[in-house]
Formats: sequence, structure tokens, C-alpha cells
Amino acid sequence: MEFTFRTVYDQKATTAMARALRKTIRKKHSRRSHVFGWIVVVLAIMLMISAGIRFDARTIVTGGAVAFLLAALVWEDRINGWVARKRMLPGMSDNTSVFGDEGYHTENPVGKTDWSYGNIDVIAEDDDYFAFIFGKNHAQVYDKSSISGGTADEFRTFIKEKTGLEVNKI
Repeated sequence: MEFTFRTVYDQKATTAMARALRKTIRKKHSRRSHVFGWIVVVLAIMLMISAGIRFDARTIVTGGAVAFLLAALVWEDRINGWVARKRMLPGMSDNTSVFGDEGYHTENPVGKTDWSYGNIDVIAEDDDYFAFIFGKNHAQVYDKSSISGGTADEFRTFIKEKTGLEVNKI
């Protein structure tokens, strides 16, 4: 059986990739960072309230830091996805991947790459993408809406069989 995906690494795809990394392989670290971040936000707001809300330099700096931290906590996946897109080599954003029995093959305007199923550490899935995670900082996503050669359910079964890994729903 052979499955084909065409994935464009736009903001939506890189955000899904960042979310998959955060909710699987980076889960423990992410949880600690979020707890610390929310504690800092609450303490900073309490500090601003206890000092009285006035518009001096200290309050403006503290308010700016709180706003920046809140934005990072709320839009973490979007920010990480945006950074990933900026770091991507030109021409790498449009990929066609073909999954076969021995491995999978990816082509884009820059080149062609053959991949082994044994390199995948974690497989994740959301409503729109499958994500293969190779380490703390490396992942690939595959757009479910572009699948050919079968359905998403058939691909899920296929990839579980080939890798021996469970597909984590995120």
C-alpha cells in the first residue's frame, strides 16, 4: 500500500508542528515553564496592584513584561511555528511525501530525501495533520486533507504497523 501527502509548511502547519512537539516530547519541560510563567504573571500583577496603579516607569516596565509574558504563554505554538518558518531554507515549504513499505520519500523544489520509519520517535495527530517527531527540535507534519492512496484511518493503521508506535491524539 502507498500513501501520498502534499504538505505546505505555512503558518497553520508549523503551528501544528510546534503544538505536537510541545504536547509530546517537550511535555514535561513545557508544563514547568507554563507554571513558572503563570506564577510570574500573577506576582507581577499583584505587585502592580499593591503599588497602586500609577503610570510611572516601574509600572510601565512591569506591565510591558506581563503583556509580553502573557503573549508568549497564550500564543506559544504560533510563535514557535513562525520562528520555524523563518529558519526554514528557501524552497522547503512545499513537500510531497510518498509512504511505502520500506520507508518514505519526500520531494520539494530543493531536493529529494528518503526516510526510514525507524528514525521516528513519536507520532502525533490533530484534526488536520499527522506529525512525526524525531527529537526535541525536529518534526515533520503531513496534511490530512491532501492524502491519497487511502484514508486517514488507513494511514494511521499503516504507520502504527510500520513503526510499532502509537499515534498520540493532541
